Amino acid sequence: MKHKIYLSPPYQSGKELEYIKEAIESNYIAPVGEFIDKFEGAICEYTGAKYAVGVSSGTSAIHLALRVLGIKAGDVVLASTFTFIGSVAPILYQNAEPVFIDSDYKSWNIDPNLLEDAIKNLIKIGKIPKVLILTHIYGQPADMDAIVSICDRYNIKLIEDAAEALGATYKEKYVGTFGEVGIYSFNGNKIITTSGGGVAVTNNKHLASKIKFYSTQAKENEIWYEHKEYGYNYRMSNILAAIGLAQIETINYRVKKRREIFNWYKELLADIDGLEFMPELQDAKGNRWLTTVIFKNQNPFKITQKMQVKNIEVRPLWKPMHMQPVFRNTIRYTNGTSEDLFSRGLCLPSGTDLEYEDVKFIAKELKECLE
Repeated sequence: MKHKIYLSPPYQSGKELEYIKEAIESNYIAPVGEFIDKFEGAICEYTGAKYAVGVSSGTSAIHLALRVLGIKAGDVVLASTFTFIGSVAPILYQNAEPVFIDSDYKSWNIDPNLLEDAIKNLIKIGKIPKVLILTHIYGQPADMDAIVSICDRYNIKLIEDAAEALGATYKEKYVGTFGEVGIYSFNGNKIITTSGGGVAVTNNKHLASKIKFYSTQAKENEIWYEHKEYGYNYRMSNILAAIGLAQIETINYRVKKRREIFNWYKELLADIDGLEFMPELQDAKGNRWLTTVIFKNQNPFKITQKMQVKNIEVRPLWKPMHMQPVFRNTIRYTNGTSEDLFSRGLCLPSGTDLEYEDVKFIAKELKECLE
């Protein structure tokens, strides 16, 4: 290929420049302006959440969620181990204690049975979990009935990390709207992007107000700068919100196209022995942000290197957090699932602009790389 095929490049809808121009002409290019309000409103309208607060990243949204839910030094926070570090690093920002929970093969998300066993064990040793950060990995919903029921039973607050999962549903309800707070990421590789940004959604007016308050340096309502608490410079800018508004207007098309790309891969790679695609729960509909596969007898790390030579970006699955050196001393409840997925899995190019012939070419090149 003369040009590189990227894993999940930005896809522009066509109105981005128009909205950016309007924002610039209004001279509201700071973290204030009408496009922030419009974008937050569009997120609420699409997801069904009552409140949305635009922030600088999905990670900052998780940090703010932990803060408003009262997580402080020494508190125990449960989290998916099969995820990106941005999902769990905010636990350390609060000087809290992460405890990692493994996945199941049904969804690649948190195993509900292992989650409940972990909670029972932690309670026995005097470590009462206060919050669960649940990641909907690769845009695929977790088993929300089981997980919400467990959280309710043990009085654990739920933060949904739907960074990769905007547009995914569980029983026709959008993920990110089941817990106390949900978050979405608009990083450059997500299904919609603001180049860098995120949003926190909630149905709790008080939580939304506090998230916005802390994201804007915790400034009190005075004509001078008055601070009774500390906050953060986490608010989304009007320029980024303008980009996001243009992007969210085409979200239905993007989800449909990513699911179509997944189906193309499934058709074109059907003859590879032992190849399995990421599953989908019966009551769930993922956005197929990335098409992900696991091999029976192939080395995904070698395949990644070979595909790089061909100018095609593929990537191994997430290395579990409990395997990361930074978390070497954390408590974890594992069953081997996420380690197995990491050792055998691969993410395939899934950009919204891919057409059938592109996927056909990628599939052909992938087959050539198999040992």
